[in-house]
Amino acid sequence: MTSQTNAMMANKGAKPLAWSKHDTKWVLSLFGTAVGAGILFLPINAGSGGFWPLIIMAVLIGPMTYLSHRGLSRFVCSSAIPGSDITQVVVEHFGSGAGKAITILYFLAIYPIVLIYGVGITNTVDSFMVNQLGMDPLPRWILSGLLVAGMMAVMMAGQEIMLRVTEALVYPLAAILVLLSLYLIPSWDLSTVTQVSSPGSMLATVWLTIPVLVFAFNHSPAISQFSVSLKRDYGSDAAEKADKILGRTATVLVGFVMLFVFSCVLALGPTQLAEAKAQNLPVLSYLANVHGSPFIAYFGPIIAFLAIVSSFFGHYLGATEGLHGIVRGHYDPDARKIANPALVKAIAVFMFVTTWGVAILNPSILGIIETLAGPVIAAILYLMPMYAIYKVPALAKHRGQISNVFVVVAGLIAMSGILYSMFG
Repeated sequence: MTSQTNAMMANKGAKPLAWSKHDTKWVLSLFGTAVGAGILFLPINAGSGGFWPLIIMAVLIGPMTYLSHRGLSRFVCSSAIPGSDITQVVVEHFGSGAGKAITILYFLAIYPIVLIYGVGITNTVDSFMVNQLGMDPLPRWILSGLLVAGMMAVMMAGQEIMLRVTEALVYPLAAILVLLSLYLIPSWDLSTVTQVSSPGSMLATVWLTIPVLVFAFNHSPAISQFSVSLKRDYGSDAAEKADKILGRTATVLVGFVMLFVFSCVLALGPTQLAEAKAQNLPVLSYLANVHGSPFIAYFGPIIAFLAIVSSFFGHYLGATEGLHGIVRGHYDPDARKIANPALVKAIAVFMFVTTWGVAILNPSILGIIETLAGPVIAAILYLMPMYAIYKVPALAKHRGQISNVFVVVAGLIAMSGILYSMFG
């Protein structure tokens, strides 16, 4: 079957491009995927350099987020084979060998983040039970097992259920996030606004914080299934529709998240931010423990809980998709040894056991972000789609754009900052 025939079939019955309620659901789902551990820990890292580096970060992160995710979505939408996810598109465009390698990298970019959420939700709920409710702590292995199993139960119920639950979570999450950001205004210490460090020092701070920014605004794990869904509904117009949805997602993310980051950084000093990092707690759980306000004491952990759960869904989708691609690409391409239903169950068991195990061990969340997830996310999200634009004929129309250079430079800066933090 030719690519033209496939395109005609994909376009048959395609929906009009006018904005729909389903598009809004995708904005909320992508927003929920991004608002997770990265954003809850972002103020802890970003606040170390003061106020003015945050201004630079706020200007940069919007176009970085939109253009990088747009590139990844265009890559998935470029497939001539209907229903192809990112792991299949990689093989289609780059061949079996490169496809297998990139599929492994894709999995390694997302899987550690799923583990992070197992740790994060356990610490958040445990801190809330002990510090706000005055309860005796449950054994960590029981608490973490119940929480991880609960999140996975929603995923196993199907994509439509996941989208509905995410939509239900995101509305209160966004509302409380704004309310809490505004509530902290009287606690702001504006002395940092008048403290201007040297240009070199500010740029160094931005450089070393960009990797955490990339992670905090990352919703790439949901981009593959998002693009597959749009290809099914809009055919060859899927990339155009994706551009609109991703543009609104980036706008909402920057507005909500940077308000939250600025508010937390101005309300907490460097000493308290360092203490939060040492306790391996999201900034909101730390605020709940040290701030005298009952509003923050109860709503801070609730935001952290909602953010982690909603973000877990998108990352779990991406991780299971990547692991499925690895098994099919490296071990059993024809499904002769293990049928798809059995593979889905086996992957779910693997994800549960490993996420539960890491949640019990309680490693440093920021350590995992900085050393495991960051470099591979930058490579997959920023560099791989730009490489594809100059190698894949179906993406040739996007060549020669200045935005491509911006994304490549941003990706290289993110990777260099991560490597400097690890080895510098």
